[in-house]
Amino acid sequence: MMQQSIAGFVLACGLLAANLAGAGGCPAHYVDGRLPEIRNQKLGAATHELCYGVFGVMHSGITRTPLWSAEHLTADNLASARTLSRENSFHAEQELPADQRAELADYARSGFDRGHMSPNGDMPDRQSQHDSFTLANMVPQNGDNNRHIWAGIEGAVRKLAKKEGDLYVITGPAFVGGNLQKIGNVLVPSHIYKVVYSPRQKAGAAYYIENKATDDYQMLSIAQLESTIGIDLLPSLTTRQKEVMLRLPSVRAGKSR
Repeated sequence: MMQQSIAGFVLACGLLAANLAGAGGCPAHYVDGRLPEIRNQKLGAATHELCYGVFGVMHSGITRTPLWSAEHLTADNLASARTLSRENSFHAEQELPADQRAELADYARSGFDRGHMSPNGDMPDRQSQHDSFTLANMVPQNGDNNRHIWAGIEGAVRKLAKKEGDLYVITGPAFVGGNLQKIGNVLVPSHIYKVVYSPRQKAGAAYYIENKATDDYQMLSIAQLESTIGIDLLPSLTTRQKEVMLRLPSVRAGKSR
């Protein structure tokens, strides 16, 4: 009888651990603690969740980029980030298998920037800043795009977070079309998106832009973006809630931080 009780306890613990693993290891970075859910089967292979202090990444061993990088962006963290000078520390992510991760050599002389998904300018301390420079948080990004219009988008989101008090932000690449290129072993995204959700307003929206030298971008509802990329980005919300558009700031080209 005692052995059966112990066995039942062990089984229950195992099921609990499995359920927690399914919920993700860093729920604080996500709306209602729920990670996005991958609907496109092609994106679901060789994924690896990485948890850092103020952001979390779902990494793809197929693309060797993040599928997304998520932050709970707070006004307090941004106030700390403003006092922090930039120290570049680009590095390969040693937590990932060598045959699934990007290396510095993949980007060298590629013509593309190492584009942050969760940006350095959001990081409140040196450890978080160092973490943000992992290649697991990077995509190959057009340099003009990265340093100008995308920097403006990042700045606009920071400004909105200060006004709102906090935001949930999910940033990632989109791989649309059949004419994608690689640099080394890393797949180059066709587009980049940044989802912004305001808990105060209970509404969200997304910036969506081609990965090229351009000042043109779209503002999409979360529902529109999800149907494009094949990921349920905010699974705790209904389709109707995802169609309610948060008013995002318009953007002018800025300077990257």
